[in-house]
Amino acid sequence: MSDKASTDRPAAQPVKQLENERVIVTEWRFAPGAETGWHRHEHDYVVVPLTTGTLMLETPEGERTADLKIGQSYARTVGVEHNVINANAFDLAFIEIELKA
Repeated sequence: MSDKASTDRPAAQPVKQLENERVIVTEWRFAPGAETGWHRHEHDYVVVPLTTGTLMLETPEGERTADLKIGQSYARTVGVEHNVINANAFDLAFIEIELKA
């Protein structure tokens, strides 16, 4: 996590499903308004949405939104820094697959 200021938002709930020499698989569950907290990704990763909805992303460059749709995965590269927030009035979930070098 970085030294960005903390908020009064609830914390998203990560459950590590698998870790081996090649991957880390984590299920993330977000209550409405929940956040991951500021962090920097140490690996390339793939996100597999389990629900459809909107994420708010706080980044060093400012805020933006990202729409998730069940079954439409996306990938990002190592070094991404952000705070991920559930911008919906309902629970949101995704699987994050980190690819170790």
